[in-house]
Order: sequence, then C-alpha cells, then structure tokens
Amino acid sequence: MSEGDNVQLRERVHEKPSDDLVQRVNAPALARALQVAFEPQMQIHLAHTAMLARQGIIGQSDARAILTVLVEIHRAGPTGLEIDHGLEDMYSHIERALIRRVGPEVGGRMHTGRSRNDLGVTTDRMVLRTNLLALLDDVLAFHQVLLDLAEAHIETVMPGLTHSQHAQIITLGYYFAAFADVVSRDLARLEAAYGRVNRNPLGAAALTTTGFPLDRGMTTTLLGFDGLVENAYDAIVSRDDVTEAAAAVATLMTNLSRLAEDLWIWSTLEFGYAELADRYCSVSSIMPQKKNPGVLEKIKAMSAQAIGDSMAAFAAVKNVSFSECGDAQTGGNLPLDAAIRLAITALDLFRGVLPSTTFRKERMRYLAEIGFATMTELADTIVREKGMSFRMAHNVVGKTVARALEEGKTAIDLTTQMLDESCQELFGHPLGLTQAALTQALDPWGNVCVRTVTGGPAPSEMARMLAGAANRQQAAEARQQKRRKHLAESKSQLDHEVGMAIGQ
Repeated sequence: MSEGDNVQLRERVHEKPSDDLVQRVNAPALARALQVAFEPQMQIHLAHTAMLARQGIIGQSDARAILTVLVEIHRAGPTGLEIDHGLEDMYSHIERALIRRVGPEVGGRMHTGRSRNDLGVTTDRMVLRTNLLALLDDVLAFHQVLLDLAEAHIETVMPGLTHSQHAQIITLGYYFAAFADVVSRDLARLEAAYGRVNRNPLGAAALTTTGFPLDRGMTTTLLGFDGLVENAYDAIVSRDDVTEAAAAVATLMTNLSRLAEDLWIWSTLEFGYAELADRYCSVSSIMPQKKNPGVLEKIKAMSAQAIGDSMAAFAAVKNVSFSECGDAQTGGNLPLDAAIRLAITALDLFRGVLPSTTFRKERMRYLAEIGFATMTELADTIVREKGMSFRMAHNVVGKTVARALEEGKTAIDLTTQMLDESCQELFGHPLGLTQAALTQALDPWGNVCVRTVTGGPAPSEMARMLAGAANRQQAAEARQQKRRKHLAESKSQLDHEVGMAIGQ
C-alpha cells in the first residue's frame, strides 16, 4: 500500500461500501463519468490548481508538481486510471493517482478551497454545454434543410388542413417555411438554455465559498464560461440549468414528432402526397406489397422517450429541498443526457429523410382542386365582386357546397348557376357572379397568389420571409461559431497557463 492509499474520503465511516452499492451504483456511475466527464473534470483540476498558484494559496513548487502529474494523467486518459470500485467516484480515482505520485503533503493541496459539490456541478455544466452545442449544430443543419425545401416548393400547391379537413389552399413550401419558424424558436430556446448553463459555479465550494482568496473570474476564463453563478448557495443547489434545457429538448421533440406524423399520414395511399426513399422504409414479412415508412415511427417513439426522459429530470428535482442533494444532480443529468442523444438522432434521421422524399405534386394539386379548399376565396370573391357582406357570401357558398356534395360533385364542378340558385333561395335574387370570377376563385394557385398579406403564402411574401429566415440562419450559425471559438480560445489559454506554471 502506498502513502497515497492512506489518504481517502471515508474517514467518517468505518465500513467499506457494500458490494451491491458498488456494483449497481458506483461502478455504472464511474463508467459513465470516465466516458463523458473525464475531459472537463481534468480541465477543472488544472484551472483550479493554476488559480491557487496565481493567488499564492499554494506554493509555486507544489503547483508545478501537481500540474505536471495532472497533465500526465490527462494525457494518459481515463484508461490510465487504476480502477477501484470501492472508491466513490472519478474524482477519488484522480486524487489517488495524484497523491500516489507526489505524496499527500503536495497532492493533497489540489483540493484547497474546493468541494466535490462545486467540482460536480461545474463538471455537469461543462458536460451539458458540450451536449447542447452538439444539439445546436444539428438543429441549425435541420433548419437549413427546411428552408431549402420551402424554397424548392414555393409553387407546389396543396390543401391546408384544419381539424384534418380541407381548409384553404397552401403550398408545400409554405408548410415547410412554417415548420422552419417553429424550429427557429426551438433553436432560440436551446441557445437561451446554453447561455444560462454556461455559467461558472466553481469557487462556491460546499455551499458558502471559502476563506481562501479564490479568483473565480480566472477559472471562469480558463474554463470557457460566459460568467459566474454568483451566489454560492445558488451555484450548488439550483438545478434549473437542467430543467430549462430539458424543457427545450421536450418542446423540440414534440415538434419533430408532429412533423413525423404528417409525413407518416402523407405516405398513405389515401393521401398519396409523399413516398419515402427505400433506405428509410421497412417491408412486411407476410404482405409483399408493403413499404412501411418505419423511420417516422421510430422518430415518434424517440420523441415519446425523450419527453419522458425530460420529465424525469423535472421529477428528480421537484421533491428535493433547496439544498445540495445527489438525487437532483444525477437524477436530472442522466435522463437529460439521454433525451439530448435521442434528439440528435431524430434530427440526423430527418436530415436524411426529408431531402430524399418524393413529394407527389400532381396528387397534391388534384386534391387542392377538388376538395373545396378554395371556398374561402370564392366567398371573398363574392364580397369583392358583388358587394355582399361576408356572412351572406359565406351562406351562399356553404349552401352551394352542400348541394354539390349531395350530387357527388367536386369543387371544380361548381357553376355560376348553382351559386345563383343558392342565392335565390337564401336572399330572393340570383348572385350574378361572372364565369371568369368563378374560374379565378376556384384556381388553387390563384388562391395562393392573392394572399399577399404579411405572413401569407403568396410568392412575394414567401420570398420576403425566406430571405429573413436565411439571414437569421446565418446569424445563428455565426453565434454558434463564436461559442465554439470562445471554448477553443479558453482551452488554449488554460494550456498556456499550465505550461507556464510547469515550465513548458
């Protein structure tokens, strides 16, 4: 047994951890920590030690010895640690490896002015910001796919639905532009969450900071944070960084599931709007004609699981007092990590599915023509052409549609005579709408083009909205590049600070 093995964290208790606790809790937690948290925690150790030296809290020679070994541990990676599941966590393994090399008198100084509380929440925030950055990359890429589809289908007319019934004429481009706006808000929510996650709790120690003159600003800079979680109590016990991010992920996945549902329905024979590429479909083991859009079902299932994971994060926090508790920490982080992974997977799949889907323009236009989605424009035309109130025009058109349906006719079968007869029965006089006006009102593309009000599907409005969306996309990409550049520069600064301290 080395001198370092006598320095450990269980002085207060006399029994080693139970075997079931070790195997069922400690070992899986350590495996996850080594996989996802080793890098940020090593950066924290390096930054904290460099700060202690800069502040004169530990001597330069001690700092040099500690940092030299930390660099070696860092370079060796998590596989270089000798695993003992009797130790509580990854930190204990790193501290033991350090003390074995430089002894407790020197190595034991690394933890001065710090607790596993602030070490843990700082590590968690760094892990979460990495995950959010990856998710933001995928959201941005997916948003661009939606904008490309919106641009490509500005003139692809189709019925717009309300209550799953034909309502008014839209275009497929208008649909995708609308969904792009939804995703842009998902992006904004995730960016806002990132901004609040990327705050430094290090220096809060266990709960109330410390009597040592720590420089929290220095570690904030070296670790790439945008600022401090200033109040130490808040820094240790609050978990709204997790719940805010979880809410944003749950909202994103809810939206993605709605898109998957539409594409799934559009792939049916009854709709016939879309056909997914073969590589995203499955077949039946018994029915040879089947081509199932299975990827959409997988995405919807992922959405359900991610929403459940996000709610688990909330549940882990809600019954915990406003104090430091392990269930709020691990109980919130683990399901959120899983939810983010699912969101990234769903977005990656959609980025392959959407550009490779065949959209059947002729089918969409045919249903737009026959399905009475032009009737609002017909009523508006009557108002404009005949000076009738909208409610009266609504009555005339509604009565005419009811008659057409009874006679097995479609929207393109409507005639001026049918309108005259309906108006005569309702108001005692024929309508007198011209055939040219009726033809124009029943034209799906004409329905689109006339809607030039701000936010409408007319080509001019679509061009304006898409130009604005493209500008916002570019701005968001620039912000993402700035975030990544800031982290890279902070890492370089940390490396420089450590190098100077150890004479490299």
